[in-house]
Amino acid sequence: MLETVERCTAPNPAWSIVWLHGLGADGNDFAPIVPDLVRPGWPGIRFVFPHAPVRPVTLNAGMRMRAWYDIRDLELNTRADETGVRESIAQVEDLVAREGERGIPAQRVFLAGFSQGGAIALAAALRREAALAGVVGLSTYLPLGNSTATEATPAGRRTPVFMAHGSQDPMVRPQWGEASRDALRGLGVPVEWRTYPMPHSVCAEEIRDLGDWLDARFAAG
Repeated sequence: MLETVERCTAPNPAWSIVWLHGLGADGNDFAPIVPDLVRPGWPGIRFVFPHAPVRPVTLNAGMRMRAWYDIRDLELNTRADETGVRESIAQVEDLVAREGERGIPAQRVFLAGFSQGGAIALAAALRREAALAGVVGLSTYLPLGNSTATEATPAGRRTPVFMAHGSQDPMVRPQWGEASRDALRGLGVPVEWRTYPMPHSVCAEEIRDLGDWLDARFAAG
C-alpha cells in the first residue's frame, strides 16, 4: 500500500477524494488546497494524497524521482510507460478498496489528479467495474489511448469527469488535453471541460469551478 498524507474535514467522513500529485512532487503537494476548495455545508470528506513510487524517468535523463510511470518520449500515445501506468492503476485500486474498508463505498469516492496523477486517475476510473463518484483530471491527458476503447467498462463510461487545462501549458500541451476530452466523450463519458490562461499550474478560478462541480455531485448524493 502506498504511503499517504490525509486530511479530514470532519469526524467520520462520508466521502473520500484520492488526489494524485504530478511528476517529481509528493503527497504533500496538494494538501494545502483543501481549505481553498472545501465549502461550508459540504459533507465530511477524507482527502487522501498518496506518494508515488520513486523510479527513473527517461525524459529527465534517467533521474530517479516520484513518478506514477516512466515518460519515454513526447508523443501523446507513446509517452506513458504502459507497465508503470498499469502498476499505478493497481495501487490506486488498493486505495479505493481501503476507503471501502473504512466505510466509504466507491460511489462516494472521487479520483483526482494533476498532470501524471490526472492521467492515472482517468485511466483507472475508466477500467473500474464499480463506478466512482467522479474523476478530476487537471492539466493532464488520457494514457493507454490505444487500449482504452476495449478496456473501458460500462461503469467507467458513465463516471462523470471534470477536466481543466491551461491554454499556455508548455509541459502537457493543451491539444493533448483536448484530444483526451474528445476521446472520452467519444466513449460516452460525461466530461465537463474548462480552460484557463495559465501555464502548467492551478489557478483560483479553476478551484472555484471544481468546487461548483463537486457541489453538484454532493447534491446528487
